[in-house]
Formats: sequence, structure tokens, C-alpha cells
Amino acid sequence: MPEAPVPLPSPLLLDADDLSALREARALLENPGLAAQLANAVGAPLEYVLARRLPAAVSRLVDTATRKALDQSLRVAMATLAKGGAPRAAHTRSHTFAAAATGAVGGAFGMAGLALELPVTTTLILRSIADVARSEGEALDDPQATFACFEVLTMGGRGSADDGSESGYFAARALLAQQVAAAAQYVAVHGMAGKGGPAIVQLLSAIASRFSVNVSQKLALQAVPVVGAVTGATLNTVFMRHFQRMARGHFVVRRLERRHGAETVRRAYESLAAETPATDAKPPRPR
Repeated sequence: MPEAPVPLPSPLLLDADDLSALREARALLENPGLAAQLANAVGAPLEYVLARRLPAAVSRLVDTATRKALDQSLRVAMATLAKGGAPRAAHTRSHTFAAAATGAVGGAFGMAGLALELPVTTTLILRSIADVARSEGEALDDPQATFACFEVLTMGGRGSADDGSESGYFAARALLAQQVAAAAQYVAVHGMAGKGGPAIVQLLSAIASRFSVNVSQKLALQAVPVVGAVTGATLNTVFMRHFQRMARGHFVVRRLERRHGAETVRRAYESLAAETPATDAKPPRPR
């Protein structure tokens, strides 16, 4: 006779406030992914967005530009945020407006503007992610917090084919867990100046390969010659708001993990799947 499955513990292991925060975080993290949001932004069917393919030469350009942007953008983003002190509210609107402006400029130049726009947009996104992290109590001088910001770029929300009983969020974290730990350990010993270390190169490559898929989908839509700069501004706004939502959910989960332990929070998170399906819930707006 097969063994009965071990039941998940009740989410009531968390107090009411923390359970409410976890429920909101799950609504943010498990809602439809970035491709669906891009499709909605331009009024295109999701199948159209997913079917858009860039020429091979352009795809290689996107991959190269993404890796270069990631290599330098977080250092710049973190340097412009004050460290230490009490958590403070994140400035999500100002980052969104700035991203829309860079998208408008990039959209006006089409593919030719990619090399100029992508590093700026990526820096703005990572600065906003780090700002959200700080608002949830993360110490930005901690290498673990630094690379947790990078993790957000791999989070796309739950796809239409995903099984709600298997968390897309925790699956995304698990894919990078060992690489994040190795990179954080390297930085703790050598500092960020050792950016050429193999652990950091491997992590950045893994993140770039996932993030460049999102960049390619955005660029493919942005290249449609009917809306121009307006498309660039709109898609950058969607991009920024998506990663702000992912960051809010991610760093709320990490805050609760620091308080209750990672396993307790994960089991409570999975228990919440028995409530209203995530795709039916309207996620809260980033603060």
C-alpha cells in the first residue's frame, strides 16, 4: 500500500499580519507572467507575443547586451542608494516614469537604440528592485541581498500551463540557489571588485539567459513599426511594474523567512494554494 502524503501544515502557523502579507506576496508572485502582461499592453493575443522571433543576429545582440548590462548595472544601482538605517518606502513611481522615458527614446530608434537603452533600463529596474528590498528590511551591503535582487529578474509569474500546486516562484529560486550561494560567498571574501570570479560569471550567465528572453519579447513587440516611441514607453512601463511586483513579493517572503524560517514560510505559502487560485486574484499595487 503506498504511503499517504504528508499533509502540509496550516498557514495559521504564521500570525494574522504575517499571513496576510504572505497571501499578498503570493498574489503578486503567482499571477500571469510577463509575456501575458506585454500582450495586454499592446492589445495582442498572447500567442502572437510568444511566437514573435527575432532574427538570429539580433538575438545574439540581445544576449550580449543583456550580459554587459547585468555586469555593471547592479553596482551602479546599489551605489546610488543609501545603505543602513531603518527601512523606508520604495520610490516605485519615479523609477517607473524614468523607465518609460528611456523606453520612449529607445523606441524612437528601434533596434539601433538597444545598446544604449538596455543598460539604462536594466539599471533602473535593478535600482527599483534594490529600493524595494531595502523597504522590506534587506541590508544592501549583504551579498545575499545583492544577488537576491538579481533573482527577481528571473521571475516571470505563473504561466498558463503551470500547475497551481507547484509554485513557480520557489521553482525559480531553486534553479539559482546554488549559484547565488556560491557568488555571495565569493563576494564576501573578495568583494564586488572580484566581478571576474567564476562563481559570479556563472550566476550572471544564468540570469542573463533568462532575462534576455523577456528582453527579446519586449524588443520584438517594440520593433513593430506602427506605434514607435509610444510602444517603447508602454512596454518599459509594463516591464518596470512587473519586476517591482516580483520584487515586492520576493522580499516580503524573504522578510518572513528571516522571522519564521524558510521551511515554515514555504509550507504556509503552498497551503495558500488551496484558497482562491492566484490567477483569479487581483494583485496589490506596489507601494
